[in-house]
Amino acid sequence: MDDDGFSTVYRSPRQRDCNERLLVLTAVGISGDIVLGTGEFLLRVPAESAAYAMRHLLAYEHENRPLPPPPAAPPLWPWAWVGCVAYVIVLVGVAATLSQGLVRLDAFELGALDARQVQAGQLWRAWTALTLHMDGPHLVANLGAGVWFGYLAGRQMGAGTAWLVTVMGAALANLLEGLLGPPDHLSVGASTAVFAALGAMSAYSWRERYQLPQRWARRWGPLVAGVILLGWTGSGEEGGQTDLVAHVAGFAVGAILGATLALPAVRARMARVPQWLSGAVALASVLLAWCCALRS
Repeated sequence: MDDDGFSTVYRSPRQRDCNERLLVLTAVGISGDIVLGTGEFLLRVPAESAAYAMRHLLAYEHENRPLPPPPAAPPLWPWAWVGCVAYVIVLVGVAATLSQGLVRLDAFELGALDARQVQAGQLWRAWTALTLHMDGPHLVANLGAGVWFGYLAGRQMGAGTAWLVTVMGAALANLLEGLLGPPDHLSVGASTAVFAALGAMSAYSWRERYQLPQRWARRWGPLVAGVILLGWTGSGEEGGQTDLVAHVAGFAVGAILGATLALPAVRARMARVPQWLSGAVALASVLLAWCCALRS
C-alpha cells in the first residue's frame, strides 16, 4: 500500500495497458488512477478495493490471453499413388485371371469367405476374399472407394504402412466375422479393406493430435467424420446386398490399428521400416493366402 492509501494493482511501461485495465475496473465500480512511477505507469486503487480489483484483473488477463498458435500441419508422404496402383492391379488381375480360367475353376469358391470353412481351419480365406467380387459394378465400386481412401491414408501414413494396416486390418476383421459368425455366412469383396483404411486414417489423425491444445470438437473431429462416412457409404448396397457387419468390423479393426500406429513410440519404430518393405509384406500376405487356397 502506498502512503496515500492507494495500492498498486498493475504496472506497465505502456500507459495504454493501464488505461485498458482502469476501464475494466471502472465498469465494475472500482475507482482508481494512473500515475507515472520509475520508468513505468502504475494503476492504483483504494487499498480496501485492492483484493477485489486484483480478482477482476486476473479474470481479464485469463480471458484475453493470446491463443496458442495452431498446430503445424502433419507432414504428408509422397508416392501415395503407388499403393493405389498396386491395389488396382491386384483386384483387376485376380478378376481377369478368374474370368479367363487361368487357374482352377473352383478358385472363386476356394477364396470366398465361407464361415464354415474358416471355422474348419481355412484361415487364408480372410485374405483371398478381399480380392474377389461378384460382378463388374461390385468391383468398380470397391476400386473407386479403395483408391480414394487408400490414397488419403497413404499420404498420411506412407503408402506401404497404410496398405499394410489396411490389408491386415481387413483380414483380421474377416477372420473375426468368419470365426464368430454363423456357419452359413458367405461373402466376398474389398469393402472390408476400404473401411479398414477409413478407420485407420480417422483414428490415426485423432490420436496423432490428441495431446495438442485444441477444443474437443477439433480433437475428436477425425473420428466423428470417419463414423459419419462409415454410416453414409457403408450402408449402401454392394453386390446385391450389404454386409454391414464386415463394414463395421473393418472400420473398428482399422481404427484400433491406426490409433496404435499413431502412438509416438510405435510411430518412431515404424518410421525406420522402409515403405516398400511394408507394402511388400501386405502384398505377400495376399499372394501367400492364394497359394494356400489353390493348393488345398
